[in-house]
Formats: sequence, structure tokens, C-alpha cells
Amino acid sequence: MSLLSDNLIPELVARTKKEPEEGGHLTVDVFQSANDIVVQSTIAGTDPNNIDISITKDMVTIQGRRDPEEKIKPPDYYHRELYWGPFSRSIILPADIDPNSAKASIKNGVLTIRLPRTERSSQGGR
Repeated sequence: MSLLSDNLIPELVARTKKEPEEGGHLTVDVFQSANDIVVQSTIAGTDPNNIDISITKDMVTIQGRRDPEEKIKPPDYYHRELYWGPFSRSIILPADIDPNSAKASIKNGVLTIRLPRTERSSQGGR
């Protein structure tokens, strides 16, 4: 199932749940809008083809890989803080959502996943 509308990045797709790769830990913001739970994460430098998003009614898992454009030998670095390689983050959601209606987009290096709350959780569920 594609999470994106035609005018967004079609490479982001929901995948069946699988074991996350070892690696870096994504930072995220999770907040609510009138009808949605929204998850945002900065993923600048990541090819959208290298991102997997798994969604269930109460959890979102974001996995991917960030590869440097240039191969630099370790002794050539003066200072190194950027994380390159696999990353993963699972977020337990504060309310039940409809995984089939989720939408994702990337703008300016920020991944935004909009997860519509179910009728039950919108009316004071959890």
C-alpha cells in the first residue's frame, strides 16, 4: 500500500513488519491535530528509496539507511558527528489509528506521517 498521494514522494511505502536493522536512533516529534496523530522526523540526506514505514493500529516503525555521497577514509576526518548507516525508530501511538488511511511526505528533509485516529479513539478511546 502506498502511503503517499500522487503529488508526493511515491517511494515511501508501508511494508510488513520486520526486524529493525541495528544502527542509529531517529529523533521524532509526535503530536495531535484535529483528526490525526502526526509523527515527524528529520531524515535529511536519506534517499526516499531507503526508507521503510511499517504501521499498525497502535505503532509506527521507521527504518532506513543514510549513506554519504562521498567516501572519506577515517584518517581524513578532522571532526565527525553526522550519523551514516542504518537507523530505526518504533513509536507506540497514544491512540488507535487507521493504518490504511495513513499518509507520508518528505519536505525539506523532514518526514511527516499523518495517521488518522479511529472513530473510537477520537471520541475519548484510550
